[in-house]
Amino acid sequence: MDIYLPIAGQSVNALLMIMLGGAVGVLSGMFGVGGGFLTTPLLIFYGIPPSIAVASSTTQIAGASVSGFLTHWRRGAVDVKMGLVMIAGGTVGSLAGSLVFRLLQKSGQVDLMISLLYVLLLGSIGALMLRDAMVAQGWLAAPDAARPPARHKRWIASLPLRWRFTTSGLYVSPVAPGVIGLVTGMLTVLLGVGGGFILIPAMIYLLGMSSRFVVGTSLLMVLATSAVSVMIHSVTTHSVDIVLAALLLVGGVIGAQYGTILATRLKPDKLRLALAVMILLVAGRMALGLAWRPGEIYSIEYL
Repeated sequence: MDIYLPIAGQSVNALLMIMLGGAVGVLSGMFGVGGGFLTTPLLIFYGIPPSIAVASSTTQIAGASVSGFLTHWRRGAVDVKMGLVMIAGGTVGSLAGSLVFRLLQKSGQVDLMISLLYVLLLGSIGALMLRDAMVAQGWLAAPDAARPPARHKRWIASLPLRWRFTTSGLYVSPVAPGVIGLVTGMLTVLLGVGGGFILIPAMIYLLGMSSRFVVGTSLLMVLATSAVSVMIHSVTTHSVDIVLAALLLVGGVIGAQYGTILATRLKPDKLRLALAVMILLVAGRMALGLAWRPGEIYSIEYL
């Protein structure tokens, strides 16, 4: 069943969009990621203009994160204080990212920059995740295996004005999670990603947060930042296609419930390996799209 998208100016298969949202919702519940790093590229592959894919997928991320966050909240696995600090940084980052997005729109280079940033970001994150997954599986030797891992990075421990985050048992400066939130907010506006695939490693490896609280706290941050980004895109860029967002949202909310269930039943190492391979495949496809010469170099679009 095809349905017309008023902002994108084209028709899409409604069932396929709902299934796409559902698949991304499953990832949200399993890994604590918004899933936009897969939603946006897949929409672009389908033929949705990159700027509209970014803005519309952000709406779906917000909806899918609500479902997953509430599940972790009921389990008491959310550090609200840490989440609020990152949300404050994410709000500032979202405003800064909107200015950059508008400048790229005016220069006519927004589509190119979105694709290029996705290739660089997904390629690097996917490679690091694949390496960690292979070490966990025993396929690669762990570096410095004899040295016990530090609670958090030394330079983070040296930051001033340290706060005590009672829920997660951390005593660190709010500057560190604030900066992490700021970077995530910028990426949410520019690329339509929830930022969970950056938040999760940052909270584990930089802040030293327990894995019990990482996913739920990440979803709280993703929810707030994506909601702010949706408002910014709606007011400034006018790129949010509400019909497309609604289709993705229906699937995303349902998928997130199944994702939280699967997260408790499947082995984390296997899940991490599968996610890393998926990210690298998407990055490779986007890189091919940038380098491959199209059959028609010029195209004319009637508005």
